[in-house]
Amino acid sequence: MLREIVDLGFDRVELGHGIRISLMPGIQKMYEDGKVRFSSLHNFCPLPVEVLGASPDCYQFSSAYGKERDRAVKQTFQTIDFAERLGAPFIVMHLGEIPMKPVTDSLIKLARKGELLSRKYVREKIRAVEKREAASAAHLDRVKDCLRRIVEYAAPKKVKLGIEGRRGYEEIPSERELPALLDELNSPQVGYWHDFGHIQIKENLALLDHAEWLRQIGPRTFGCHVQDCIWPAQDHQPPFTGDVDLAQLVPLLPKDCAWVWEMSPRKTTDEIQRSVKIWKERFGG
Repeated sequence: MLREIVDLGFDRVELGHGIRISLMPGIQKMYEDGKVRFSSLHNFCPLPVEVLGASPDCYQFSSAYGKERDRAVKQTFQTIDFAERLGAPFIVMHLGEIPMKPVTDSLIKLARKGELLSRKYVREKIRAVEKREAASAAHLDRVKDCLRRIVEYAAPKKVKLGIEGRRGYEEIPSERELPALLDELNSPQVGYWHDFGHIQIKENLALLDHAEWLRQIGPRTFGCHVQDCIWPAQDHQPPFTGDVDLAQLVPLLPKDCAWVWEMSPRKTTDEIQRSVKIWKERFGG
């Protein structure tokens, strides 16, 4: 797996949330032998032993159940430990969700049917906003309590926490909530992790303006999942094959961002290498 990624021309790798613990000794050996370096680990990494498939949301910091939150924190500690051992400066985190009827996929279906901004669409969107705003406070408080414990654990290990911009409107934090969350935590260990595909889907659904969001949050961004998106919601495409305006958006992010290609497994070697070549021509190494 790692040799294939290196052979594609990447000099660093993000370990995903589906990595089984049985793979870690081999990964550790390749790192110690100087054959690979790591940009980041995606929480939870390795995969909790009791979880059978990749599931970054198997335990949620927003859960009403204390035991689930404690398990999420413990598994995050393990991810931080592995990040330290592998020299990875960042872990990428999902924080949970508001327990409500998911709205994002429903809005996508309406958009595909040509009903974007129809009366039905607007009514459904407004109901979701009202539901989320009414229910979010208690779940955000649980998330903050967990994050404070995690920040305290990560700080001496020099591992930073990137809170990923999520695809689902019901997920935590929303773009309205994130700046205040970072202000309250007030820690250099915590920042934003931008996902071009997720945020483009939200723009396509009229939930935000992609460029305006990056103008606001850009200086607090640690890294990005780089991908393109074909309207309205076909993400994980190689850059420059979809509708994301990378020429406008990339300059809004820090020069020292971690740029992590997050591709659909169906993409070919040629498609990925072509996108990397164009990226280097337009934006540098």
